[in-house]
Amino acid sequence: MLKKIAGMLVCGCLVCNVGIVSAEETEGFLEDIPIEISTDLAVYAKYMWRGFKLDDDPVLQPGLYLSAYRFTASIWGSFDIDAEDALNSDEVDYAIDYTYSFDMLSLSAGHTYYDFPAADAKSTEFYIGVALDTLLSPSLTWYHDYADEDSGGGDGDYILLGIGHSFTLGNGPITLDLGASAGYNSELFIDGDGGDVGLSAGLTFPLTKNCTFVPSVNYSIPFGDLKDSDDGNQDDEVFIGAILTFN
Repeated sequence: MLKKIAGMLVCGCLVCNVGIVSAEETEGFLEDIPIEISTDLAVYAKYMWRGFKLDDDPVLQPGLYLSAYRFTASIWGSFDIDAEDALNSDEVDYAIDYTYSFDMLSLSAGHTYYDFPAADAKSTEFYIGVALDTLLSPSLTWYHDYADEDSGGGDGDYILLGIGHSFTLGNGPITLDLGASAGYNSELFIDGDGGDVGLSAGLTFPLTKNCTFVPSVNYSIPFGDLKDSDDGNQDDEVFIGAILTFN
């Protein structure tokens, strides 16, 4: 376990340092190409997703994002660190997103392919969303999973409403980031209807001009059939995590 934690810390350092070197070495060569590359590396005490506990072990979650001309292509993964429970949550997601922004309004549409190699399962989902650049940054997104349940798909719908706000502490640059969300689940990996409420609080620490570190504490609250012991059978969960990002 200590070796794995040490390895993650080394990876985190490389995310920042390699990114800075690459930016300096390619300055001028890529300045006329409208491409943005970002990466992140997260560690969470457990893997929570839309009110479901997918893994009770700590997980490592790296991501890579490539953006150009309002499109973003990404690859993201979640990997069990300890593997002390019976849950096979290892996952790799491939996604494409298109976002068009107006003055205070942004519209998004995209598609995600979920691959669960440990469970030999997969799922596919498209989504559309709207967000406002105003007080509390409200957003509303509809997800539709159309994959067959026999292959591991959810074959259902999920609607997510989110808000959040950041407060500068003192004279900065550290910020306190608060977020809340409410999700409605219609037969997505459950037989009936339910949903979840998510609460989060984190601190953003700028490490370099383009690199930040954000530890957080999170609370997931299921309701309806997601909480029903005869269906989703999910419980309230509190979990901590941290994410290192480089843009």
